[in-house]
Amino acid sequence: MTVAGTQARPGAESIQRSAGRRLLWLAVLALFLLVVVVASVIFGVRAVTLDDALAALTGQATTAEQAAAVARLPRTVLGLLAGASLAIAGGTMQAVTRNPLADPGIFGVLSGASLAVVIGLAFFDISHPYATLLFAVIGAGTAAAFVYAVGSLGRGGATPLKLALAGAATSAACSSLVSAILLPRIRVMDSFRFWQIGGIGGATWDRVGLVAPFLLAGALICLLSVRGLNSLALGDDVATGLGENVMRTRLVASVGAVILCGVTTAVCGPIAFVGLVVPHVCRLLVGTDHRWMLPFAGLAGACLLLGADTLGRVVTPNSEIDVGIITPFIGAPFFIWIVRRQKVREL
Repeated sequence: MTVAGTQARPGAESIQRSAGRRLLWLAVLALFLLVVVVASVIFGVRAVTLDDALAALTGQATTAEQAAAVARLPRTVLGLLAGASLAIAGGTMQAVTRNPLADPGIFGVLSGASLAVVIGLAFFDISHPYATLLFAVIGAGTAAAFVYAVGSLGRGGATPLKLALAGAATSAACSSLVSAILLPRIRVMDSFRFWQIGGIGGATWDRVGLVAPFLLAGALICLLSVRGLNSLALGDDVATGLGENVMRTRLVASVGAVILCGVTTAVCGPIAFVGLVVPHVCRLLVGTDHRWMLPFAGLAGACLLLGADTLGRVVTPNSEIDVGIITPFIGAPFFIWIVRRQKVREL
């Protein structure tokens, strides 16, 4: 009994240290999220004080500064939702494909959603927000299925390099088709060009209320798939031996990720690299258990996107740089580091 208890104690202490470390990072992330939210309300063309920002968070708008801060609240909430959605979608796609390079932008999912929205605007004259969301989700799902099918061809199946190349080719093809559709249609181009950059400016409570239920549903689907994603990390054969339905788990988790990508792209435009950077950082902080990693990725993604949006308003005080321009400066070096660090299998 004594020997067994002595042998079990180091494992228990390790589990306690791991849980304590995760709780510590959770507290740090929550504090940073609060700082980013306050900063998002403070900074802009009209700077406001901390007191005005805190008053705006309680709904007060008695002064011009407080009114400016209140007007930024929908943008702040949309940034939180979009960042969390893209990060959770990226982490889910990496788990489903067991590919460290998986990202909605790199895999062409965002480009597919953009192409579908352009087709809807140009040929079907869609104007209802729900129709836009539907076209974006269909485009995202079609692009994801196409990239995975092409990347699975040949020897070795869906290797990280083949999926990344298939995604890059799909993104280029979708971008070319978007240009071909837009060039002869000036009216559609005018309404699309600012959306194509990717940003959360001009957010309203109506827009937030429109997309929030879909984003929450997509996130819930992904979070309910975490046990299956943990099994997939062990390999298909081991997952099947553990009683996991591999095909069903992949399909359900992919549906959740596609909903998150499509809806976010429909309302914010294509915002790349959030789904790549955040899951990797969260794995370094809390480990590979998706029960912890995906919720952490949601919080960290919200911090990253909202922080990047705030940075775009700070570097140019009299105007702003859209978040879709800021995130590649963060994600591109990180992508290069991942490629150099990973042992990518040959074609």
